[in-house]
Amino acid sequence: MNAGILSTGCDYPKGVLTNADLEQMVETSDEWITTRTGIKERRKASPDEYTSQFAVRAGRQAIERAGLKPEDIDIIICATTTPDQILPSTGCLIQRDLGCVNAAGMDVFAACSGFIYGITMVESMIRTGQIRYGLVIGAEVLTKYVDYTDRTTCVIFGDGAGAAVLGPVEEGKGILSTKIQSDGNYEEQLYARGGGTKLGTTHETIDNREHYFKMRGNEIFKVAVRNMSGVSKEMLEKAGLKVEDVDLVIPHQANQRITDAVAKKLDVDPKKVYSNIDRMGNTSSASIPIALDEVIQSGRVKEGDVVLLTAFGGGITWGATVIRF
Repeated sequence: MNAGILSTGCDYPKGVLTNADLEQMVETSDEWITTRTGIKERRKASPDEYTSQFAVRAGRQAIERAGLKPEDIDIIICATTTPDQILPSTGCLIQRDLGCVNAAGMDVFAACSGFIYGITMVESMIRTGQIRYGLVIGAEVLTKYVDYTDRTTCVIFGDGAGAAVLGPVEEGKGILSTKIQSDGNYEEQLYARGGGTKLGTTHETIDNREHYFKMRGNEIFKVAVRNMSGVSKEMLEKAGLKVEDVDLVIPHQANQRITDAVAKKLDVDPKKVYSNIDRMGNTSSASIPIALDEVIQSGRVKEGDVVLLTAFGGGITWGATVIRF
């Protein structure tokens, strides 16, 4: 069976952190942030909010829009780097809270590429007949892992969740090609070392701020552009399509300069490239499904349209998916 996206949903905090707010917290400015990232504001969870809350609301919305019941879902994959807790998985907690009594629940940890990783896994399960309906959610509360003394990272990240229900679709539609990759040799470009079994959680790791995200922006920029554009071209070729056949490109919302560079590498009309980073910031695995929900709900994606999703994240990880709606 061909697998496609039947519906989407999204949810994010009401709290907004603007560039003006950050100017009061760290040595930065609206001009500095906007020029380097394209971000004007980002959503920020309150201290009592956590990842699965946003994931459940986004997932419930997607299930209802698909005209399904929670018990129709066979698997839930939650892509996240910010789980509620170490054990059990956030996917299991979402499964419980949604009432998806027949579903397996699990997490995928692939940073900003996590949603495409989940899509790729569920697509193969539907295509081979193992399941009929799957729910893939990208959900993050990144602001709880941000060091607000580090102006290179604290201005980037935001919170939220996006979800998609996948199921069987007619011949010629749905996911035409999809691929995921990784290369651990680039580990030190984006990382958070504290809290795992290597360093653990100690007074020293806390004092050294090892639990916060660290990033080497200049180095990661080049690798991101190269891999996102490369895998996108490969998947278009596999789908038997050319760049001009694409109606919309939705890249991971990492940085507006990365988005612009990928568009240039692909030689795609900038008007076909969707961006919401100015409003949402970088929400990691949630960025593509939130953007996808926005374009679907606004009517920008119509039946028959070809949409290219492409992502890059810490690990490093990357991937691309070509879909005909």
